[in-house]
Amino acid sequence: MTTMNRRDVCAALSLLPAFAALAAVPAEARTAVTAAQALPGETVLATPHAYPFDQLPVAKNANGESRAVVRGALPTGEAVELHETTLLPGHSPHPPHQHRHSEFMMVREGTLEFDSGGKQERVGPGGVIFAASDIMHGVKNVGETTANYFVIAIGRELPVQTA
Repeated sequence: MTTMNRRDVCAALSLLPAFAALAAVPAEARTAVTAAQALPGETVLATPHAYPFDQLPVAKNANGESRAVVRGALPTGEAVELHETTLLPGHSPHPPHQHRHSEFMMVREGTLEFDSGGKQERVGPGGVIFAASDIMHGVKNVGETTANYFVIAIGRELPVQTA
């Protein structure tokens, strides 16, 4: 793995407020998720762990490749999934779509065009994209080099339960 540069550090630092907000929730207000409460096949992410880049599984496809990092539920109940995507110039990972969960995409290299509900925005290195729940969205590498970005998905695909 290459050494982090100032842009990489700034992108990583932009996540600190979100993680600080999660940590600020008082212990008595948290709803602990146990293995019995997790959905079938869902891992409870309760043990600290490092994910070395060279040990992440690589899935190659016609648009580039992706590396799955982690998927499961936090002890506080949120379902999360993290992966890294490398996207070839002129390609999209898949057609525009919508889903129940929300996503943050952090651009490490390249230039992505983010289409959210028909509005396009270009985002380069260090930029962060937020794809809100149930809104049609897509990304495309509009640069001349590969684009590399991380996706943090938060939430499940289950419909909202009403009482």
